[in-house]
Amino acid sequence: MTKPRTAMVLAAGLGKRMAPITDTIPKPLVKVAGKPLIDWGLDALANNGVERAIVNTHYLADQLDAHLVKRSVPEILVSDERTELLDSAGGIVNALPQIGTEPFYVINADTFWIDGAIPNLVLLAEGWDDARMDILLMIATKDQATGYDGRGDFNMNAEGKLRRLAADETSPYIYAGAAIIHPRIFAEASAGKASLNHYFDAAIAADRLYGVPMEGIWLTVGTPGAIGDAEAAIARAGQGIHG
Repeated sequence: MTKPRTAMVLAAGLGKRMAPITDTIPKPLVKVAGKPLIDWGLDALANNGVERAIVNTHYLADQLDAHLVKRSVPEILVSDERTELLDSAGGIVNALPQIGTEPFYVINADTFWIDGAIPNLVLLAEGWDDARMDILLMIATKDQATGYDGRGDFNMNAEGKLRRLAADETSPYIYAGAAIIHPRIFAEASAGKASLNHYFDAAIAADRLYGVPMEGIWLTVGTPGAIGDAEAAIARAGQGIHG
């Protein structure tokens, strides 16, 4: 496929685990290595040809709006959720008129990584197969991640097909906060709060949820203590984020 030209950036969360930093600023504006988290993602999108990004806002939205208005590339469209926090899928459904009808990137506002030889957004685009997929997730392994101590998110077979873990299973595979989604999966969606996990499960049931292994290092910044680990990884890599 040609690389998506539109992206949805999920930036409306409350960031409670990042307190007390997020008592006064929204999590997407928390700085890592001198740059707000959301700018790592927006720079990645810009560097990989994305023309416009829809950013949903809720918590301390005025601060985020004031920051986003300074950017020109990609073009920023704000999807205002001040009155109600809609969760990940609900935020996308609310922004569908701005997203359009073509497959689009979705990234978390606090997602960033150090690319390998090929930018990971390119790997996602190259991995997309519209005939087989409704959702394609970027997948990291635990040994690629800083700040992660969970049991994994999915099992992945040799073809990249994903399934949920059973209650007693663990896996090295982690959803790394970036994806390509076709908007057709929201055709019957109603407005209101909804999680992307519902759509992941529907895609699994239809054999249409896949993953593509990322290259490089995935940096998770969920708590104040994780900032130092991420900055140390950036320093060790000695290169830019997202390529």
